[in-house]
Amino acid sequence: MNRTLAKIFKPKVVKFVLNSWPPFWGAGIKILSISHDFREVKMKLKLRWWNKNANRTQYGGSIFSLTDPIYSLMLMGILGEKYFVWDKEASINFIKPGNSDLFAEFCVSQNQLHDIIEQTSNGSKSFPEFVIYVKDREGEVVSEVRRRLYVRKKPQYREAA
Repeated sequence: MNRTLAKIFKPKVVKFVLNSWPPFWGAGIKILSISHDFREVKMKLKLRWWNKNANRTQYGGSIFSLTDPIYSLMLMGILGEKYFVWDKEASINFIKPGNSDLFAEFCVSQNQLHDIIEQTSNGSKSFPEFVIYVKDREGEVVSEVRRRLYVRKKPQYREAA
């Protein structure tokens, strides 16, 4: 993230921009809330006629998109302009069909954040992994998504070895 973007990278702005972003809007994805410190995000995937699959349930690509790029954006908001943050890899396990609107909650714990900061202080890379459980209206798990990120402090902010 560059310095200019860092100045406007606030939860309300990110929520507005992503809720207006065509890939999210078109897929029926909506950010319900972002905490003031970027530590928690709640999202919804609306079941619409155009994002149903051949079985008339939630399209798997939309479920996967629901989780992308949330953790990267959260860490960018938490860590700020001193770090590179990228999605590195992801996988999804479809557990049952999504027959309703779906929901996902994202959380970055203090322990996870501490580990990332500690691992990257001297310029080393960190590859934190996050698991998201996408749930239906009844709270039953529809899919489990694993996302691994790449986090590294930018050279000008690294501590001397």
